[in-house]
Amino acid sequence: MPILTTPDVQLHYQTFGDASNPALVFSNSLGTNYGMWQQQFNALKDQFFVVCYDTRGHGASSTPAGPYSLQQLGEDVIQLLDHLQISQAAFCGISMGGLTGQWLAMHYPQRFSHVIVCNTAAKIGQEQAWLDRAALVKTQGLQPIAQTAASRWFTDPFIQSHPSLVSNLQNDLAAGSAEGYAHCCAALAKADVREQLKNITVPMLIIAGQQDLVTTVADAQFMQAQIPNSQLVEIDASHISNVEQPQVFNQSIQNFLQMNACL
Repeated sequence: MPILTTPDVQLHYQTFGDASNPALVFSNSLGTNYGMWQQQFNALKDQFFVVCYDTRGHGASSTPAGPYSLQQLGEDVIQLLDHLQISQAAFCGISMGGLTGQWLAMHYPQRFSHVIVCNTAAKIGQEQAWLDRAALVKTQGLQPIAQTAASRWFTDPFIQSHPSLVSNLQNDLAAGSAEGYAHCCAALAKADVREQLKNITVPMLIIAGQQDLVTTVADAQFMQAQIPNSQLVEIDASHISNVEQPQVFNQSIQNFLQMNACL
């Protein structure tokens, strides 16, 4: 199991495809792990050197003392690129990973040819709500959050037609680190990049789920209006659009990268 060890964190990652191809990094959402990208790395590994990792406090990565910050989440990606000797990559992050992508585009534009942010916002939710959730999981664990996750992540028809897939994702969440989840809630509570969006110069694709009640189409439209070199694609899905509509999601990524000469 590949692990990047830094003074601060042990970051679990996996790579797929030929390292001579253009690099494409995927960043998971809160409460998931790199496995959420299975339908992406299987579809794209012949064209890209795909790099997936577990955000600190998630999956097989370690859970350093918190609370975490958006800067820490972003710096982890830069250290992973350095470790893999990747000078420049495309980046795709969903929800929390999408906020990480915005931060990276602002602070390390030279390291990214393209950034794709999905089902996210420049500020996700309200600070107190995140702090309340962090307090809940610290006292009660992740089971209460996992039991209600499906309705936040997917549309009802998808939940009914893919019960085992949804159950597996819920089980992954329940089995995760409550401490790591809480520390990332703290990062989301403070993360607000709305005023900095206009400074992004990296080509950016924003993917929004038309049925997403967590990070809405309006959130995506705000980002698109603020970011100079950006475009918006809407997908008929809820919050985890890459799992609910993988073919449309993958095609949107490929179209964007091909149009912008990544391939």
